[in-house]
Amino acid sequence: MNIAQKSVLITGANRGIGRALVAEALRRGAKRVYAGTRGALDIADERVTPLGLDVTSPEQIEQAVRQVGSLDVLINNAGIAIYDDLSQPEVIEQHLAVNLFGPLNVTRAFLPLLKRSKGAIVNNVSTVALAALPVVSGYSISKAAAFSMTQSLRALLAGQGVTVHAILTGPVDTDMNRGFDIPKASTAFAAAAIFDGLEKGEEEIFPDPMSQSIADGWRNGVAKAMERQVAAFVPQSVAL
Repeated sequence: MNIAQKSVLITGANRGIGRALVAEALRRGAKRVYAGTRGALDIADERVTPLGLDVTSPEQIEQAVRQVGSLDVLINNAGIAIYDDLSQPEVIEQHLAVNLFGPLNVTRAFLPLLKRSKGAIVNNVSTVALAALPVVSGYSISKAAAFSMTQSLRALLAGQGVTVHAILTGPVDTDMNRGFDIPKASTAFAAAAIFDGLEKGEEEIFPDPMSQSIADGWRNGVAKAMERQVAAFVPQSVAL
């Protein structure tokens, strides 16, 4: 998937990794970048089309679909992370609404366009999908669920020309990670690595030094091998 002359939709595009992904897509020659945000976006480039897109709003998702003529790459980047200790069920539900059902519903809405272009779905998950970070328990639960959803989409869409990728981010210098006093990759570094991984066809993309340190272990491990095995159980007649 070469980004040059492609159309890309990025959710959560107003800050952090999302904002860096917009800049990197433009740098790589994207024809059109649809920037989904819940607020204003101050990017002065004629190739950028701002979309008002709260991923928890069915109405805004439907409206966004009507504004997008064609689509090659969908990057589900929007997310929330709230400190919690599993004592408040509503916090877990909030994480699931944004981090799981948000990307699932956006993906389902744009799937006809992606099937038409034989495009790609890229879900920004997290390494906490593999090992929970207990100080953000609800976030960890939602990202583990989003990773499972990503694997299911990959198997279900394998025969329809749409590839599905997971971004397994480690520490990146975003607002979400301000409270962690640890080395962090820049958002620009992560964005470049994400598009590098997509262009290489990597199913799991590890876009920062910490996550890259576990990449080979994941790709050659039993969990990845099991994913490949169980994908064979998807009937050929199944189609989203």
